[in-house]
Amino acid sequence: MKSPRYTILIASRKTGALRRLTFSRRLAFGLVGLACAMPVLVGLSWGGASVTEVENLRSANDSLRLENESYREATYELTEQITSLQTALTQLGEQGALDPATRSALTEIARITRKGTGGAGPGESLPARRTNQPPETTFGMLKSLLGSIENRLLSVKTEIEGQQALARSTPSVWPISGWLSSAYGYRKDPYTGLPDFHAAIDIAAERGKPIRATADGTVESVGYLGNYGNQVLLNHGHTIATRYGHLSGFNVRVGQKVKKNEVIGYVGATGRATSPHLHYEIIVDGKPMNPLRLLTGR
Repeated sequence: MKSPRYTILIASRKTGALRRLTFSRRLAFGLVGLACAMPVLVGLSWGGASVTEVENLRSANDSLRLENESYREATYELTEQITSLQTALTQLGEQGALDPATRSALTEIARITRKGTGGAGPGESLPARRTNQPPETTFGMLKSLLGSIENRLLSVKTEIEGQQALARSTPSVWPISGWLSSAYGYRKDPYTGLPDFHAAIDIAAERGKPIRATADGTVESVGYLGNYGNQVLLNHGHTIATRYGHLSGFNVRVGQKVKKNEVIGYVGATGRATSPHLHYEIIVDGKPMNPLRLLTGR
């Protein structure tokens, strides 16, 4: 059986002409169904767009969360490094502390040779670090501070190591216990009775008493040398040397490294000496200096 058909008449007001639109019931139902489905289709279209947008937002949020976690971890690591370096700076400052006698001797040596130890002390504030671009974030500031502390740590370490090396090379202790029998400077020669310049001090002590190095150094010469008799010459570096004369015996050899307070020989009366004593001489920049200036801190 054929589907019923429907006719719609459309009349023109101006001409009075009629137009007929004839269609089947099946087509009519289809058009009505399409009209009803349009809102649903439009809604589904917008819904699909919303799902995609939500997925994009979720992905972006995950990326930001990972970046934030990485930032926190990196910041924590930098903070830990900065704390460690600051602790190292403090420890270096404590290690660099010198006893009063050694510091006094260093000051005197620096004044004589006109060489200062130089540099700022460990306790002074950190210098500003120049960068091409100033840090704009906390992370950038921490990195800048870390670099500044690292540079300062290296500078302080180098400075303290140099100062300690000079301290070890500076005569600051007595080579032997005894009594001062002859001072540095002009005196009456014990043999001729005439005025004579004495470029050392004489310390009287019992024959055979151990004589100790007054600073770290290297044995430059050992043996008999004219008026000095048996003598030992130590090279301490930094243009500093010490000579020990009139010894009865030796306890070192040429080229040997010695430490402060290490026994290098024994008291005697060899060479131009009237009684057992030690001729103790300090040489700085090739010139003799009064040992008492270092031994007493004057």
